[in-house]
Amino acid sequence: MKWGIVTFPGSLDDRDSLYGLGTVLGQHTVNLWHKDRDLKGVEAIVLPGGFSYGDYLRCGALARFSPIMQSVIEFATAGGPVLGMCNGFQILCESGLLPGALVRNRSLSYICEWTRIRVETTRTRFTAGCSAGEILRLPIKHGEGCYVTDEATLKTLKDHGQIVFRYVDATGQITESANPNGTLHNIAGVTNKAGNVVGLMPHPEHALEAMLGGEDGRKLFLSALAH
Repeated sequence: MKWGIVTFPGSLDDRDSLYGLGTVLGQHTVNLWHKDRDLKGVEAIVLPGGFSYGDYLRCGALARFSPIMQSVIEFATAGGPVLGMCNGFQILCESGLLPGALVRNRSLSYICEWTRIRVETTRTRFTAGCSAGEILRLPIKHGEGCYVTDEATLKTLKDHGQIVFRYVDATGQITESANPNGTLHNIAGVTNKAGNVVGLMPHPEHALEAMLGGEDGRKLFLSALAH
């Protein structure tokens, strides 16, 4: 499968994604520059973490207007699989591909730690190979990971099964102590109605090798391959 990983000015995890997908998982990877419009025939797109355009105005606000994003929006609208991780999730929300927004953590501080998330739906391109209720251990590292939205949108997310991941404790329970950033209803990731665009704050690309802490991140990428 041919994966395109977008690099914006300020991206940090684009190289990690290229390494993880290319070297660890043996996929064909292509680096896409933010000023490009040509997606080079990729079959899936990754928007990596980092601080695109220095997070000026707000996270992802400027990246949304980069030339590559118009092509990404067209690709996603046509049904192409797109995964946004951390800053990539923020960009997807800013671009309108996903509902809601990411704001400052409740603690107003940067958080870097391992978390557990529960798979809430398997109808997305990136969770089709998981089991509903399965718990994944993935790291987070962000200052603006608190997911918010209005009540009407929250109802739509619930009604259409668009909540993909929730932060949980070791037993799989949704608790306040398991919520690292104050996010609404412990939401760690959402999808669009079609299930081909997924955004999440945790970093699956940093959980591909046991020697680096865990391999649960593989399941998201392998789900897209199997699909």
